[in-house]
Amino acid sequence: MSTLLIAIGSFVGFIIAYNTYGRWLAKKIFRLDRNAKVPSKEQADGVDYVPTRKGVIFGHHFTSIAGTGPIVGPAIAVFWGWLPALLWVVLGSVFIGAVHDFGSLVVSLRNRGQSVGEIAGKIISPRAKILFLLILLLELTMVLAIFGLVIAKIFTWYPESVLSVWIEIPLALAVGFWVYKKKGGLLAPSLAALAVMYVAIWIGTMVPLDIANIIPAETFLGSYLNPVVVWTVILFAYCFIASVLPVSTLLQPRDYINSHELFLAMGLMVAGLAVAGASGQADLFGSAPAITPASEIPADAPPIWPFLFVIIACGAVSGFHSLVSSGTTSKQVSMEPHAQMVGYGSMLMEGALAVIVILVCCAGVGMGIYERTGTGAAYAYEAKVDTDGKTITGRNAWRGKYQLTETKDPKTGEMKTVGWKSHGLERKIGIFVEGGANFLKSLGIPLKMGIGVLAVLVASFAATTLDTATRLQRYVVQELSSDIKLKPLTNRYAATAFALIVAGFVAIFTGASPGAGGMTLWPMFGALNQLLAGMIFLLLVFYLFRQRKPVWFLIIPLAFMLIMPAWAMLWKMFNPEAGWLAKKNYLLFGFGVSVQVLMIWILFEAVLIRKKARPYLKSTEIIE
Repeated sequence: MSTLLIAIGSFVGFIIAYNTYGRWLAKKIFRLDRNAKVPSKEQADGVDYVPTRKGVIFGHHFTSIAGTGPIVGPAIAVFWGWLPALLWVVLGSVFIGAVHDFGSLVVSLRNRGQSVGEIAGKIISPRAKILFLLILLLELTMVLAIFGLVIAKIFTWYPESVLSVWIEIPLALAVGFWVYKKKGGLLAPSLAALAVMYVAIWIGTMVPLDIANIIPAETFLGSYLNPVVVWTVILFAYCFIASVLPVSTLLQPRDYINSHELFLAMGLMVAGLAVAGASGQADLFGSAPAITPASEIPADAPPIWPFLFVIIACGAVSGFHSLVSSGTTSKQVSMEPHAQMVGYGSMLMEGALAVIVILVCCAGVGMGIYERTGTGAAYAYEAKVDTDGKTITGRNAWRGKYQLTETKDPKTGEMKTVGWKSHGLERKIGIFVEGGANFLKSLGIPLKMGIGVLAVLVASFAATTLDTATRLQRYVVQELSSDIKLKPLTNRYAATAFALIVAGFVAIFTGASPGAGGMTLWPMFGALNQLLAGMIFLLLVFYLFRQRKPVWFLIIPLAFMLIMPAWAMLWKMFNPEAGWLAKKNYLLFGFGVSVQVLMIWILFEAVLIRKKARPYLKSTEIIE
């Protein structure tokens, strides 16, 4: 019952926040005007600038920001205890993340749909624009490498998800053709496409498409021809095509279908949570500690301060969201008042997803931990085996008060953490899928099908973010190339190819093994992502100050989002035992130095321009 009450309390809090704080921002601070000119209409080109109905653009924005971030971050952070993670998700979403997303969307709407990099050049200085674009280039390279890895891993671990994820592409193309070319309705074909996807999940559980079965055992490419690398190459080839097509052809309809998929999966998990919580099967207090005792924290784990606020990014606040707000969403919003629902509302919905993830990875995992057995259509999921040979299932999965935390790898004999104490990226994706499947199982959905549904959920949303990030990186490459007079890369096809080649190189060649580059960059991504959020708050402060608007509500988020990620990055760089310099990881250390230098330079530029930032702009006047 405790699990259910915490979920209900969090969701009610988000609803109240939207109708109070969100409304205050919309009416009193940003003063949204339904008659104001918007980029989607003023600069309509049928490719990137496309006026879009509110429900569709909400689906695009929500699914673009809600990739694996709100899943992986909270899933990792619960090893410190579920209470700190829950508090940061709820309070961070309401007072920091939603304000960040909403503000960056409005500022871009009022500046011809320009990116935050271009706007920084106008608000702060031309040099700041170049610095911002360099940070965005690093950020998006990491996003592409990491999210490509996540999807490739999901396809490798859960081949039952492959058919459904890929069949969505022709379905989305058909929906886009029906809606924009034939002027048909949107809701019915989108729901029909979702039904086909779920049938494909069911087929996939009977005939899983495991690419490992068709890759030759021995080739001249050696270890580089493994499932993760192959899937990464295929995904990036798809991203090239998707990102140069008009948004109405594939991006919008796919995101709309994905929004229904997420709402349905979230609804199923909440319903399963309600049944399991009411019946006592899911017990949050018995599954994991509210605050983990220091003696039970993994020895290789970083300190909760400041890393809680870096590891949980997208579920509370994420700089990447500003790239979506100003990169694609602002070019499609058809009316200013829609920005509250799209910007502020989407972030609260993502916070709700992060709350569900926390409950799944604690109470859901406490209902059973599984491993895949068998091959081909004969595979099954069975309870994992304890180190003493005792089969664990249900509440027998607990050792003492909490569930099992270690299991033996059958291939290597290595002991691996599998419960709430784990803080590794790869293991946590599987824990979310299995824990969520336990909730679905309480509704009578077979475990195989439940795991398929959750695996498709993770892969689909990571793919949506990958689509959007590729398009955003193309914008960044084009802007940067234009400023430095590198004409060939101002072409959208060349810029897209360049972005994907660089990200592909990072993903495949910079890791400990072929295809593991995203894992290498994961520790850097969180800190860089949150530093970007701090930079966006700096922009918002300057923007509102120049319009004689209050900025007091931005000061704490600004300071918090500059200090915490910078602190975390410095810890990772210089910690005498676990730091990148101590471990001679010069790649990450070099990235860290570059990011810190860029951040300090931008702050220096802001200090120089502070005295010149006289309040003079009207609320809808373009910054020149």
